[in-house]
Amino acid sequence: MNDDNIRRNSLSNLVIPAPTQHTIPVGDDGEFPVRRVYCIGRNYAAHSIEMGDDPDRDPPFFFQKNPNNLIASDEFIYPSKTNDVHYEIEMAVALKSGGTNISVEDALDHVYGYAPCLDMTRRDLQGEAKKKGRPWEIGKAFERSGPIGPLQTVSEVGHPDQGRVELLVNGEVQQEGDLNQMIWKVPEMISYLSDYFELAAGDVIMSGTPAGVGPIVKGDTMVVNIGGLESLTVKVI
Repeated sequence: MNDDNIRRNSLSNLVIPAPTQHTIPVGDDGEFPVRRVYCIGRNYAAHSIEMGDDPDRDPPFFFQKNPNNLIASDEFIYPSKTNDVHYEIEMAVALKSGGTNISVEDALDHVYGYAPCLDMTRRDLQGEAKKKGRPWEIGKAFERSGPIGPLQTVSEVGHPDQGRVELLVNGEVQQEGDLNQMIWKVPEMISYLSDYFELAAGDVIMSGTPAGVGPIVKGDTMVVNIGGLESLTVKVI
């Protein structure tokens, strides 16, 4: 073991307490440790159009949330410094292994499981950042911005590649689509990311949202339904 590995693996000389490892639940079976969170932008053609883009298969683009933005809770706390928070329904893909230059054919071998989730967005702050050519984190990576349901393992649900994607707000459908409408499929996302980053166990990929994104207010109830996965219900407080 070289000096760098010894330094990384030693906890005896830390000058502050080590941060807690953030996890998300795996049903009743345990906790999945989150390493990184990658989010693909505009991965459904109709949503790409509603956001002002051409839905052709240009190279995908990704932004990141922080691991502790993913929160397994039935409540979403309306964040500060915004008056325009939007919902975006997504399917999360959790990896059990990784690497670089992963082929599309081998990509699904690295998947541990899947979960319904929401990419909550301070749309006004994101819009300001876009106009100035600045990063999006202020609009995307705030506390509790990724409500997520329990992970379901591949052995339980297989690899969902089709099925209804539906978000209801106060009982009314606001977003709908099908997993088969993704411009970039899950194996392609994994392969593409691995060309630019070294993926690893604990990484989570949020796979994009269909059309129909819109604002929420305190008191709203959001229900996330993705074919083959358990539903997720979140109250805005």
